[in-house]
Amino acid sequence: MGAKKNLTRIVTGAVIVGLAVAALRLPAPKPGTPGARLGDAGEPDLQPWSQADTLNFGETLAGLLSRRGLTPGEAATVIAAATPLDHRRIPAGMEVVVSGDTTDASRPKEIRFQLAVDRIVKMTRAGDSWTAAEEILPWTIDTVLVRGVVTSSLYDAVELGAKDVLSAKARAELAWNIADIYEYRVDMSRELQQGDEVRVLFERATAPNGAMRAGTVIAAGLQRAGSEVQAIRMPVDNGRSKYYDQQGRSLAASFLRTPVSFRRISSNFGRRKHPVLGTWRQHQGMDYAAASGTPVRTIGDGVVIFAGTRGGYGNAVEVRHPNGFVTRYGHLRGFAKGVRKGARVEISETIGYVGMTGLATGPHLHFEVLVNGVQRDPRRALQASSGPPLTGADLNLFERIRDSAVFSLEQPAGVVRTVSAPGVAN
Repeated sequence: MGAKKNLTRIVTGAVIVGLAVAALRLPAPKPGTPGARLGDAGEPDLQPWSQADTLNFGETLAGLLSRRGLTPGEAATVIAAATPLDHRRIPAGMEVVVSGDTTDASRPKEIRFQLAVDRIVKMTRAGDSWTAAEEILPWTIDTVLVRGVVTSSLYDAVELGAKDVLSAKARAELAWNIADIYEYRVDMSRELQQGDEVRVLFERATAPNGAMRAGTVIAAGLQRAGSEVQAIRMPVDNGRSKYYDQQGRSLAASFLRTPVSFRRISSNFGRRKHPVLGTWRQHQGMDYAAASGTPVRTIGDGVVIFAGTRGGYGNAVEVRHPNGFVTRYGHLRGFAKGVRKGARVEISETIGYVGMTGLATGPHLHFEVLVNGVQRDPRRALQASSGPPLTGADLNLFERIRDSAVFSLEQPAGVVRTVSAPGVAN
């Protein structure tokens, strides 16, 4: 029994000595703040926080900042310091991100105003003051080739051909760019047929957040009934560019093919049943269905010879052109400023707005072409002749640009390098 007690004393003593030696090796404890809990003496574990919001329609910036927890005084200080902001042009839907950390959960340290896809104004707090810094985000530019086959419209062809390389908004943008380039030659809303093909080489811009833009069209080809009309971009004077076909003839001409930019024809030239009178009669023109208020443009330079109310046409404008043609625009909701008899107008100038005055059951534009006082089918009367061709040194330069562009148009669809045809310099 005594032996067991002695053994216990020996073991206990050894443990006490070991603990004493370990204690001597540990660093001396740092004095803490009176009342602080054990473990609170180090740096606090900061946790960042962030809240995103958007500016509602009709809402003030001060109102949005108040919703994000700023006092009216703090909101006023932020707005006053945000000098890159034009408070009269702040768009509804603008994203605002308020962020901070847990050192003061009730007060933000940074506010970011997303003015555009590539433009941010960042506000940073130091104490009770704020400083502003504007950031312009870089876009990445590459060259993309898209091919599409028309099933029912140009939109469908571009939608299918570009779905893997462009966002939906950028695809619509590209379709309108193509329509604008060919608008003197082809009415994209009516003259395309199923099976027609389009190919286009263009610059694509991509923002850091993934947003996309369809940029400059470098070259395009529109094939209808087995025959292709190419559009080659060539720089001209003063940094501007124009498009020419493969023979070096300008794609621009004396007349536009259509009097409305966003167009959908509701009825073609020919015999039809009049929707109001209920009788069959020769429909001497083209109807373009469009939303009320859509701008109507004159299809060529000329002089206004009539602007007023004309029977079943309702509000109408008539323009006499240099070649003796007269174009008539009917059922207008109203006239553009300055459009009156004797006024001179230029090609593509807005002369009125789509409406449903006169004998009309819905908003649309009635468009006629008169030759020597007789209505003609606009499709035939306005068949555009080619613009002036390039000659001399300009033609030589164009041929080099064309050969390089056409070589690129032959590449597989997708992202391509801007390359030259063999033996052709960029």
